[in-house]
Amino acid sequence: MPSFVYTAREVGSGRQIKNSIEASTEQAAVVSLLNRNLLILSISETMSKKGKTSGGTVPLADLVVFTRQLATMIDAGLAMVQSLQALAEQTTHKVMRDVIKDVCSRVEGGDGFSAALIKHPKVFNKLYVCMVDAGEKGGLLADILARLATYLENTARLRKKVKSAMMYPTVVTVVAIAITIFLLVRVVPVFGDIFKGFGAKLPLPTLYLIAVSEFLQKTILYILPAVAGAVYGWFAFIKTKSGREFWDRTRIKLPIFGAIAHKICLARFTRTLASLIRSGVPILEVLNIVANTCGNVVMEKAIRTSSNDIERGEGISTSLGKHPIFPTMIIRMITAGEQTGKIDSMLERVADFLDEEIETTLSGLTSLIEPLLIVFLGVVVGGIVICMFLPIFKMSEIINPPGK
Repeated sequence: MPSFVYTAREVGSGRQIKNSIEASTEQAAVVSLLNRNLLILSISETMSKKGKTSGGTVPLADLVVFTRQLATMIDAGLAMVQSLQALAEQTTHKVMRDVIKDVCSRVEGGDGFSAALIKHPKVFNKLYVCMVDAGEKGGLLADILARLATYLENTARLRKKVKSAMMYPTVVTVVAIAITIFLLVRVVPVFGDIFKGFGAKLPLPTLYLIAVSEFLQKTILYILPAVAGAVYGWFAFIKTKSGREFWDRTRIKLPIFGAIAHKICLARFTRTLASLIRSGVPILEVLNIVANTCGNVVMEKAIRTSSNDIERGEGISTSLGKHPIFPTMIIRMITAGEQTGKIDSMLERVADFLDEEIETTLSGLTSLIEPLLIVFLGVVVGGIVICMFLPIFKMSEIINPPGK
């Protein structure tokens, strides 16, 4: 549909407006603007910006700020268009600013807020749009946006905890590998040439280390591309349907890390389910959204199977309890919620409990990993150093072998 840029003046306030509107023809655009009590000063057809504004992604932190501020403005009584215009002016992220402007233009043109958001699926996912739609229909948009902002804040906080917990071991591991390769490729050969000049038999650990060094020197140009290709191939594999299913099934069974991954998926599942049920979204639509956002194929299949059972008349706890991926504790809490009519509150408590468990596990794991990595780094680097200094310790035997 063509887009028209216009300059108009509000009949009541006299405020001048510069914006765009979509319409089938210029005449239709003029009629639409006149119906909104706007005096048209100029109007011209331009290229639609839908492709440009919907092409980028937005950091979760910016989306949280947008949602929280919009909820506050609407709760204070500001009009939707006025709130969006203010947020567009103060947003520093370019993609987010363009998206808000486009949403504002669509709302000003007569579209609903949720209908405008759905045009930008890379920024506003199905969960976001459905909660906003429920808020619009129920007349509780400010409350729904506040809940949505809280949900996004909890999601961002959990993601930040996981990233910060994994950052230290990842950096130390990379540094350890880099130091080891440098020692084997650049330092060990120098000592090896010196020791070979003695013409005597070297200690066995030193011989093994020199052999590893020589092998690495000859193959390093082949090993690095092979490792990079293997990593690329692995990530390409887990993006396929079968690869993702294999990885999602495997990673929740890994020792230590599997339990964390499982709890993260469960926390996301319970918090999303609680937010959508509290917002008044129909249960079957809730389960469809939760299945798409839980982050694990095994859990997604279980939720979709449970959705079919619920559609046939079964309870939520009964249908979910058939699948081992949902722990007994969660099923019992859902059962209690169904019996008391407070399933959203029960799920919210479960999500908070899981978040606390994840944080405790990550803190303990970080505390445990730090000394283990230091020991690992000391053993690897120290082992190389000791192997290189063993001939020096036995220098008299190497220079003057026994029996001569």
